[in-house]
Amino acid sequence: MQKHLFFQLLVALFFFGGCRPAPEDYMDPAIGNIATLLKPTRPVIQLPNEMVRVYPLRRDGADDQITGFPLQVAAHNDGALFIMKPSSRPLSPAEWQRRCTYDPVQEVIHPWYYSTMLIEDSIRVEFAPGSKTGVYRFSFPENADRKLLFTAPLNFSGNTFTARTFFHGDVPVYVYGRFNTAITAGLVSDTLSCVRFPHRKERVVVLQYAISYVSTTQAKQHFQKEMEGRDMETVIAEGRGRWHAVATQVQVEGGTVAQRRSFYTALYRCHERMVNITEDGVYYSGYNKKVNLARRSFYVDDATWDTYQALHPLRMILHPEQEEDMLDAYVTMYEQSGWMPTFSRLYGDHPCMNGFHSTVIFLDAWRKGLKIPRMAAAYEGMRKNALSATMLPWRNGPAGALDSFYQAKGYYPALRPGDTETVAGVHPFEKRQAVAVTLGHSYDDWALSQLAADLHRYDDQRLFAARAENFRRLWHDSVRFFLPKDNAGRWIMIDPAWDGGPGGRDYYDENNGWTYLWAVQHNIPALVRLMGGEKAFERRLDELFHTVPAMPRYDFWHRFPDATGLVGQFSMGNEPGFHIPYLYNYVGAAWKTQRQVRMLLDLWFKDNVFGIPGDEDGGGMSAFVVFSSLGFYPVTPGVPVYAIGSPVFRKATIRLPQGKRFTLIARHCSEVNQYIRRAWLNGEILHSPFFTHQQLMEGGTLELEMVPFPERRWGASIHAPLCR
Repeated sequence: MQKHLFFQLLVALFFFGGCRPAPEDYMDPAIGNIATLLKPTRPVIQLPNEMVRVYPLRRDGADDQITGFPLQVAAHNDGALFIMKPSSRPLSPAEWQRRCTYDPVQEVIHPWYYSTMLIEDSIRVEFAPGSKTGVYRFSFPENADRKLLFTAPLNFSGNTFTARTFFHGDVPVYVYGRFNTAITAGLVSDTLSCVRFPHRKERVVVLQYAISYVSTTQAKQHFQKEMEGRDMETVIAEGRGRWHAVATQVQVEGGTVAQRRSFYTALYRCHERMVNITEDGVYYSGYNKKVNLARRSFYVDDATWDTYQALHPLRMILHPEQEEDMLDAYVTMYEQSGWMPTFSRLYGDHPCMNGFHSTVIFLDAWRKGLKIPRMAAAYEGMRKNALSATMLPWRNGPAGALDSFYQAKGYYPALRPGDTETVAGVHPFEKRQAVAVTLGHSYDDWALSQLAADLHRYDDQRLFAARAENFRRLWHDSVRFFLPKDNAGRWIMIDPAWDGGPGGRDYYDENNGWTYLWAVQHNIPALVRLMGGEKAFERRLDELFHTVPAMPRYDFWHRFPDATGLVGQFSMGNEPGFHIPYLYNYVGAAWKTQRQVRMLLDLWFKDNVFGIPGDEDGGGMSAFVVFSSLGFYPVTPGVPVYAIGSPVFRKATIRLPQGKRFTLIARHCSEVNQYIRRAWLNGEILHSPFFTHQQLMEGGTLELEMVPFPERRWGASIHAPLCR
């Protein structure tokens, strides 16, 4: 709270001084550092999509003690390596375990710079990242016994050191480091090192280092390339410059300071992943467990269940060439491992969640004109996943009995309440997730059918187009939910708002049946018809937002801890619901989309430590904030169309490749004026609450006239003409 107040005062000083903060100054990695229920979002210090990531090791933003400072965090929210802690106390077993108290008021966090004061030790700690490097600066008190404790064995030579460790069991991680002063150092045990600085008059100690997944020699080359001859101020300035380039690609005017802070922080979060691990033309791959020559930049660390909806589509606008590299990396991962990955980690594919949503990402990129030279190989990998891989949640490998059942019957069979699991491969906690698996793979198969048609694979097109309709098999017409069936084809009559065990995982996944009621992005007209038409669909959406859980919230969250950010039964804090507020556009009630999106942004995405309502997951949720704050959203990745919402800024300009600009002007936009009265695209009257990706990428202007009360007629005569 103190930092937030300081920033507000700083902003006021800028304004009274006749200037405004640079866009990157609104980026605050501390936003969201206290989780609603689950994992906090970490204050990652990193250059955009680069390999070296660092954050102070603490429980969350409410923790006033730090365990240590890593030289590298190898994966999103995981893999802190070469952890160190400065100390001026006598060395003892207790000192290795002690956590350091810091002063939150004195902590400074930017994506390109970090500083904190360890108040019990009077030690200032600063950090700045490079691409494959980093620099720490420690300011010790006068005449202190200055030392750094490392939870890693280091090899010393003069004032330099090297080390190697392993991440996730078999990924080698190398470090080369250099101090700016003389040291005395040694191993305390097999896993602990201590570095002392004997010249007590030199209060400031600087540690520059480089990380490699290839070799110690490669780490030293990174050091020479990025750190040799540079001081910390230069590294800070270069890092800020990198983030300035990101921030100025989307320039906004208007809105409140809080809205700009939330927006630019979300934009920063969208550049955390994937990360480029290419090292001077080579890279280590966890998919074949060796060092490879790089065809082009090789990226890892993605979560397609989270990122296919908005993060990949955002990158296709802002950085299409980078997205092409990332998709090419997916093809390489398939060629090296034999499967198209779902959660592409540094160490290989992480069998997480369900579905093969990389298929949707490839279709989306293909339809938006991105270059995918190895599309034939990509298609081969996606087809193999669809026909030969297990669909079991949180499992990798070849198809089994339940998958064969799906291939034959068109739905994933569920167990009845109280039945004992009979299939050995089912994850003991994640369960079958039978409805969620059926719905997710219907979307994936639709995407594959679309690609097959474009690639003239017409037998595949017919096969996967038929499977894309499998969602219909679980629609219960009288209950009006997607419900599970057993292996005999009989309905399992459950309470879709409550049943299914922890996270509803017997039938759904992390959310209840209200969320999965809308999981048919690929065929919204069919979903409208299943619900009885446009008015019935609109009423059902209203019901979603207005129906509160029938049990106390602590009971609900005990069962569904991921379903945070609740508005009625809608969960803003979990990925499957991101597109739902925009569905009003498809039944002529665009004004309700405008109202809901504005309310959700204001309610759940504040510019403070509580400002992320669920697991952020490295850009998935933040991309929703970026799109929605700008005023549009990709409801159906794979269909190059955007649904219009309600922008929070009076003007936003997106700098596109090849020098083009797309400008969105919201006349009279304010916290009150949130409804669209009229719209124009490039000067032509726009009646529909949609526009295309091509119209965006060609550049131009979308102009909206904003008013304080709903204009029900705008968008009402256009009923989802662009969603297929």
